[in-house]
Amino acid sequence: MIRLEKRPTPSRFWTAATPVLAVLATMVAGGLMFAALGKDPFEAIRTIFWDPLFHPQFSGYSRPQLLVKAGPLILIAVGLSLGFRAGVWNIGAEGQYIIGAICGAAVGLAFYPAAGWYIFPLMVAAGALGGFVWAMIPAVLRTRFNTSEILVSLLLVYVAQALLASMALGVLRNPDGGGFPGSRNLSQYPAASNPELIAGTGMHWGVVAAFVAVITAFVLLQRHILGFHIKLAGQAPRAARFAGVSSAGLVLTCLGVSGVLAGMAGMFEVAGPSGKISIDFASGYGFTAIIVAFLGRLNPVGILLAGLLMALTYIGGELAQFMLGLPKASIQAFQGMLLFFLLAFDLTSNYRLRLRRPEVA
Repeated sequence: MIRLEKRPTPSRFWTAATPVLAVLATMVAGGLMFAALGKDPFEAIRTIFWDPLFHPQFSGYSRPQLLVKAGPLILIAVGLSLGFRAGVWNIGAEGQYIIGAICGAAVGLAFYPAAGWYIFPLMVAAGALGGFVWAMIPAVLRTRFNTSEILVSLLLVYVAQALLASMALGVLRNPDGGGFPGSRNLSQYPAASNPELIAGTGMHWGVVAAFVAVITAFVLLQRHILGFHIKLAGQAPRAARFAGVSSAGLVLTCLGVSGVLAGMAGMFEVAGPSGKISIDFASGYGFTAIIVAFLGRLNPVGILLAGLLMALTYIGGELAQFMLGLPKASIQAFQGMLLFFLLAFDLTSNYRLRLRRPEVA
């Protein structure tokens, strides 16, 4: 008789192998899906993972885009990973990302057309504060009324999307835009723009912030008492309570940090690559960052690598839509498969199949 048995301790081998196996399984399953759509599966996989980096015609544009796409994913995922480690499930980073963009853009547009070095730092602070406040709603409800932060944070995404549409059509709409929805283009307003710092690399202040977040989170988890409390609360909640770790304090801290980083990601995006507040500004980065966090094993260095890989699927997916005519939904399904296989293979690090012989009477 075969039964599923929980391992005494997680398997180190399967913990390390799970991301690699998940990527390989996604390629296989994705290839089958592309074949069912009438496309060459090998050409589709090559277009997604190889052509953005090495195709002579497209790599010149795609390589800089790798950092542009990876920056917000890494920044948001680092914040989410701290909460996930502690058992605090922020599923609404997309909403915090949107609110951060709205707040940052509002501050920048409030100064238009003034010039001053202080405008961009104020926008960063406003974006961080907006994301923080939005994240505090599920945090306070969780600590005061024991509501589910999963449900509250997720539903707040739809509220944020409604606010985004309202701002694009109302308060933040470009008065010189002929009545069309959307704000002024912040990337064309020098005091409020987030330009490329090194030409041809895609490096902007959001990417710098992502690298800083990775380093800070690594040091926090390895060398700081708060990092120890986060890991202890996630691995042994009862032991954490006996050790005097404040559950409410961790909820507020983890949700607050993830809200700040998501809000900053939104602000850097609206002041740079996106350029303006628009109805379709929401890009799904907040949801994709969940995949990045788990693909990186909730480890800051792993998240850095996972963010680059996921950014590659974004760029390669767009390229596959253009070159092969693949529908956008198939690319989104392909990315979703990665999370599915990641969680499926993750069971092998915590459980194993055991053959138990039937007892003889």
